[in-house]
Amino acid sequence: MGKDKVNESPLSDLPGVGPAIADKLIEAGYADMMSIAVSSPRELSDVAEIGEPTAAKIIQAARKQADIGSFETGTALLERRSKIGSITTGSKTFDELMGGKGFDSQAITELFGEFGSGKTQLVHQMCVNAQLPKEKGGLDSHVFYIDTENTFRPNRIIQMAEAYELDPDEVLNKIHVARAYNSSHQMLLVDKVMELSKEFSPRLLIVDSLTSQFRAEYVGRGALADRQQKLNKHMHDLLRWSDLNNGVVVVTNQVAAKPDAFFGDPTRPIGGHIVGHTATFRLYLRKSKGGKRIARLIDSPHLPEGEAVFSVSEIGIRD
Repeated sequence: MGKDKVNESPLSDLPGVGPAIADKLIEAGYADMMSIAVSSPRELSDVAEIGEPTAAKIIQAARKQADIGSFETGTALLERRSKIGSITTGSKTFDELMGGKGFDSQAITELFGEFGSGKTQLVHQMCVNAQLPKEKGGLDSHVFYIDTENTFRPNRIIQMAEAYELDPDEVLNKIHVARAYNSSHQMLLVDKVMELSKEFSPRLLIVDSLTSQFRAEYVGRGALADRQQKLNKHMHDLLRWSDLNNGVVVVTNQVAAKPDAFFGDPTRPIGGHIVGHTATFRLYLRKSKGGKRIARLIDSPHLPEGEAVFSVSEIGIRD
C-alpha cells in the first residue's frame, strides 16, 4: 500500500500515527477521522498493534477533529433524522407496520423466525427494492450481502427484478455477495464493506444469518461470554456502518425452542440481550396458510407493536 496511500490520508495528521500505523488502520477499514473517533482503544490497539494508551490518544485527537464530543440541539438532531432514507418491503401493509415507508436507514432491522418463515425471501426482495428509484420506494443504490449459510440465489433475484420490469443483469451487478465461512471471517467482511463503501456508495447491507456461525462455534455455557462479546462487537460494527453511510442494515436470525415457556410462543431469537438491545427494529416472522406470512413488530424506538400479513409468491413479497 506504501506511502502514497498515507500521503493522501488525513490520518497522518494524528499524533502517534506514522506511515506504518496509518497503513494498518486504512487496511482494517479505519480510513477517516469519524471511523477512528467512534472506535474503542482496545479495538484500535488490536488492528494497529499499538498499546491501548497510544490508541486512546489517537482516538481523542480524532474526536476533536471530527467534532464528535459535542452535544447537539434537538433541532440539529431533527435535521439529521430528516435525512433518513428507507426501502420498501414490496407490501403496503408491511410498510405501514414499519411507519409507512419500509425499513429505515441509520438502523438495524432484525428478522427472526423459524425455517421457512420468509426471512431469506424478504432479504432477497430488499436487494432488488434498494435499487428502485426513490420515488418508487428504493434508494437507487448498490447492496452488500454477507451470506453465512449459502442461501443467496441469483435466480430468485432475476424473478423479482423481472416482476418490477428491471434489467436482471443490472440488478445482479449491483449486489456484492461474500460467503462467510466462520464468525471471524463474518466480522472481517464488515470491515471490507466499510472499505468498499467509498467505491460503491451502497445503502443496504444484509447479513443472512447473523448468528449461525457464532452458534456453531461457541458451544456450551463456558463459551457464552466470549460469544456474546464477539456478537456485541459485530452488531456495533454494523450499526457504525449504517450511521456512517446513512444505510439500511437488515440481519436475519434463527429461533431456539424455549421449553420452559408455558404461555405464548415457545421460541425466542438467538443472541439474547446483545442482539435485542442493539437491533433498532425486531420483527418476528411466521408462516400462515396458503403462502401467507405474518410479520410481528416486537421492538421499535417509536412505533407501536403490531402485525402485518404479506404474501411470498414467485414474483416476490407483496400484499
